[in-house]
Amino acid sequence: MFSTVGLFESLPCPEKHNCRRVKCLFNHRPGAKEVHTLHIPVEQPAAPAPPATAPVASSSTSGTQRSQIPAQKAASSVPAKRPLSYAQVSSPNRTKEASNEPPRKLQRTGPPTVATGVPTAAPTSTGCPVLRVSAAHSYAPIPVRQSMLKNLYDHFCVLYKAILPTNPTLASEHSLRQEEEVYKRSNKHTYRNAVISSIAALKRRAFPDSASHASVGTEGDLAARAEAAQKFATLRLTRAQLVPYVLSLDDMRRFGYVVEVPPGEGGAQPADEGAVKTCERCAQPFMVKRKEEADECVYHWGKAFSNKVNGEKRRLYTCCSRPSESEGCERGPHVFYESAPEDLHRRHPFSYSHGRGTDTTLDVVALDCEMVYTTGGMRVARVSVVDAAGKEIFDEFVRMDDGVEVIDFNTRFSGITPELYASARLPLASVRASLDTLIGARTVIIGHALENDLKTLRMIHHCCVDTAVLFPHPSGPPYRRALRTLAKEFLGKTIQSGGGTVGHSSVEDSIATLDLVRWHVLNRPPPPPPKAKAPAPEVIDVDAML
Repeated sequence: MFSTVGLFESLPCPEKHNCRRVKCLFNHRPGAKEVHTLHIPVEQPAAPAPPATAPVASSSTSGTQRSQIPAQKAASSVPAKRPLSYAQVSSPNRTKEASNEPPRKLQRTGPPTVATGVPTAAPTSTGCPVLRVSAAHSYAPIPVRQSMLKNLYDHFCVLYKAILPTNPTLASEHSLRQEEEVYKRSNKHTYRNAVISSIAALKRRAFPDSASHASVGTEGDLAARAEAAQKFATLRLTRAQLVPYVLSLDDMRRFGYVVEVPPGEGGAQPADEGAVKTCERCAQPFMVKRKEEADECVYHWGKAFSNKVNGEKRRLYTCCSRPSESEGCERGPHVFYESAPEDLHRRHPFSYSHGRGTDTTLDVVALDCEMVYTTGGMRVARVSVVDAAGKEIFDEFVRMDDGVEVIDFNTRFSGITPELYASARLPLASVRASLDTLIGARTVIIGHALENDLKTLRMIHHCCVDTAVLFPHPSGPPYRRALRTLAKEFLGKTIQSGGGTVGHSSVEDSIATLDLVRWHVLNRPPPPPPKAKAPAPEVIDVDAML
């Protein structure tokens, strides 16, 4: 019988007085406290083993006797485990220390990483991009995807043939994005056919002539643009939407608006025939005369701009690219322009736009005017108004007041010809009366450099939204961006493209200003509230220069 280790001596025997063991492992002393334990088999240290014997041959030949040689055996190093109480065994939240369980391996925390198979290659300028995707992360074989990507790239190159010289990476970028779009919306059974359908759609597109063309982009780009166009077309601006965009009186004064009726008698001197003025074109003094008697002026109709020629900075004209000191490229009569509110009021009186009834006045309109040079300065010759949906509601030519003669129709910019002007029947006073049925004091008027239009209409209005202010020039005031430049950049529309002698269309320009405000409402936050006051800058109209 092996000797005991004594691990159970502190525990009373569960059989108590009925125990029949000769040498019991438990405690039989009187007064021992009974503890309910579970007898869980535990690994006991190995008891000293009897010495192993190995037979060794005896030198005796008679009566072979084998001597016993004890063999060495390493003792077990496994420590004994303590018995667990019932509470420890039955507790679901027992600790590892109590259960003597070995610690688990550390596991990575956080959401599992999902392999999407989206290509990570960057577009190249020399050819088709190469996919860098693990085969295990792609449901479609990588060689198949690379082949499909190559087909997309080849067809994008054919489509963008006219614009690739100026945009060499465009085909590579769009083929990579197109393959990614197809991969995300397909599976291993539909992937190949989906790419083939995309290629067929590429073949049906019109060949673009610029990077801003409607057919440039992936299928996702075209769908997003179509959705934006639908949202844009259905947006009907309301007065409540435009309240944050309305210029404050301080801003109106800053940008040259007339906000109150100037002093003096309005309309006291409609024309200034016979007076000496400074020519608006050549900056030379001249005497104001009618067209048939006017002196000839040689001038540049474009604006001067700075340019470097052979490393030398020179001033050139936009009309003919000649130096600023060169002789003019255009001939016509001397003309003059007045901007002081008192002078304008003396030619024709200013008045407020009160409206003539709430039934016909509109909440939002867009307005544009075309002007001509007269013996009374620059005067309005055409007025166009569209409603909040872009529908034309007013378009009239304006006959000059009595005593005012047209010197130059300025057809290059105004689009007014002698034939068109001959159809004018209403003078400015009658046109203003007609506008009062559409425009009330609370009507929001949208325009580009709107203060010029209101000045020539002799209209004082305090609810104005000006796209020249919403889309400021990078150099800040007094510079302004041209309307056709804004329309091209933000709307993708080409306006005022009639050529050097056709001029603008006031209906087209008013629709463009309305669409620019629509775009701003949909894509940009409202302008911040006005800050500290600033002195009124001298306005430089660069509309014809850009």
